[in-house]
Amino acid sequence: MVIDVQNEYFTGALPITHPVGHLEKILAAMDAAVGKVPTIVIQHYFPDPDKPFFQKGTHGWELHPEIKSRPHDLLIEKTLPGSFTGTSLEERLRENDIDTVTIAGYMTHMCCDTTARQAVHRGLTVEFLSDATGTLALSNEAGEVTAEELHRSILCAQQMMLSEVLDVKTWVKRL
Repeated sequence: MVIDVQNEYFTGALPITHPVGHLEKILAAMDAAVGKVPTIVIQHYFPDPDKPFFQKGTHGWELHPEIKSRPHDLLIEKTLPGSFTGTSLEERLRENDIDTVTIAGYMTHMCCDTTARQAVHRGLTVEFLSDATGTLALSNEAGEVTAEELHRSILCAQQMMLSEVLDVKTWVKRL
């Protein structure tokens, strides 16, 4: 699953900064999957026109051109962080007897983490690609955290009881 690799994260208000090379790793995973495992692309949009980003039809909402140009088996649109909420994702996985999902995309701490947790709650096995997910630094009323700290903490939490965290090179060898 390639989650939310949209222009907003490159040219918009939410630039992904960590880890270095995240897009290249996502593309490598997509390329390796061709003919071996289905690739599902997830695209986020906000139905509320007052939200400042991910508005359908805008440049920021569009898939990154490199993602758009690669083959995929299914495109799922979502309106919340979890790729299963309000979508046909679970049905499509069950119809195709898919019991394992691999998570790549953005943002590690939000949509990737939420989707991985939802998958585990549905009895699926989850592989979480450490170098093909990415995030940014956060600063808000709760405090601040660097992109590296945030990414590492989510990976550690995922590995604890939810997902198998691995890099793209290891994942591709398994295919």
